[in-house]
Amino acid sequence: MLKEFKKFVLRGNVVDLAVGVVIGTAFGAVVTALVRDIFTPLIAAIGGQHDFSSMHFTLHHSTFLYGDFINALIAFLSIAVVIFFFVVQPLNHVQTLATRSKTPVEPADRKCPECLSEIPKAATRCKFCTSRVTPVTK
Repeated sequence: MLKEFKKFVLRGNVVDLAVGVVIGTAFGAVVTALVRDIFTPLIAAIGGQHDFSSMHFTLHHSTFLYGDFINALIAFLSIAVVIFFFVVQPLNHVQTLATRSKTPVEPADRKCPECLSEIPKAATRCKFCTSRVTPVTK
């Protein structure tokens, strides 16, 4: 039983997942601090108020704290904007630059003209319908 547990824990995808969770947590803390310490004061400077938690209304002796919801919504939108513009967009740009330099790989297979099955380019006969095909020499 201990050997099975060791095998499970040391499997590649479990370790990768653990590393991803740890890095994600650390990255989340950085983004949260960026939003809380930089963007929220900017919103307060523009809008005049940065803490809406005290906002509420009462209806039939029930208090609705909609200010907390507004705070959470602003935090979510701010984090989403920061992630998109400072993480997703730069990574997409880097990936575009990385794939631009690669030459496209020519497929090794083609379709049989008779049965439309995938066959190798160099084949002279279809392995599915056995019809004769001319090989592609490119």
